[in-house]
Amino acid sequence: MDHVREEIHCDAAYRMGLTGRGVGVAVLDTGIYLHEDFKHRVAAFVDIVHRKRDPYDDNGHGTHISGIIGGGGNASDGKYMGIAPECHIIMLKVLDKKGNGYASDVLAGLKWVRDNKERYGIRIVNISVGSFSKKGMTESSVLVRGVNAAWDDGLVVCVAAGNMGPGMNTITTPGISRKVITVGCSDDYKEVNVMGNRMVDYSGRGPTGACICKPEIIAPGAGIMSCANEAGQYQVKSGTSMSTPLVSGAIALLLEKYPYMSNRDVKLMLRERSLDLGLPINQQGWGLLDVERLIAD
Repeated sequence: MDHVREEIHCDAAYRMGLTGRGVGVAVLDTGIYLHEDFKHRVAAFVDIVHRKRDPYDDNGHGTHISGIIGGGGNASDGKYMGIAPECHIIMLKVLDKKGNGYASDVLAGLKWVRDNKERYGIRIVNISVGSFSKKGMTESSVLVRGVNAAWDDGLVVCVAAGNMGPGMNTITTPGISRKVITVGCSDDYKEVNVMGNRMVDYSGRGPTGACICKPEIIAPGAGIMSCANEAGQYQVKSGTSMSTPLVSGAIALLLEKYPYMSNRDVKLMLRERSLDLGLPINQQGWGLLDVERLIAD
């Protein structure tokens, strides 16, 4: 995380005093372990899978994602601090210990977020999960309708592009939605280990089946060190799942600075202020996330 914060120029935000304070980020994932880096900033935990009351993460993925968004770096002297270290996390456990889940659980999580967004100050939804089945790859699929409903309610929805690239039409669902902000990986030229598989050039690429250019934006995703689901520990994970929370965290900084921005305003700001790397549009979208440019006056 220390290298990533440098790469996407986060220091400019911290010099302005922006830390994501007051911004709620809902994470739909495998759960969250109450790592020291979150202190008392896990504002809510909802277990759609097993209906347990106390926060837990029997996989580790959700804790890692949450650390990228808003870990405080407490157990690493700030080295592995997340992007928005004072935002608050609302965790919806919609995936089981293997990281698998049902569309119905994701939809239940999204409905809970929509119903409780005012109560918890939720502005952003991070979905680092996706499915890749030909029958679910249309914009009328239930997952796409679910994220679209959250977007229509005014939430900023960030979704992973998936790790099925580099072919065309390899964006996973619900990242194919034309409304949400779909995030690809900017450094997928580096070979990484994802779930035991060696992968390179894996970031999902558009266009979608409906000829929508995707992703919107890219961010680093190779070898990201973030919170593990045990006390004081960190672990490395890779993939577009890790790129997505970088964008969610950056948006938390932006919304702290401009709390009255709409989700459409946020999307336009990302489009105008991403760094064009000169890659094909269906690989990079608008370009690389650059926090300094994003929050500039």
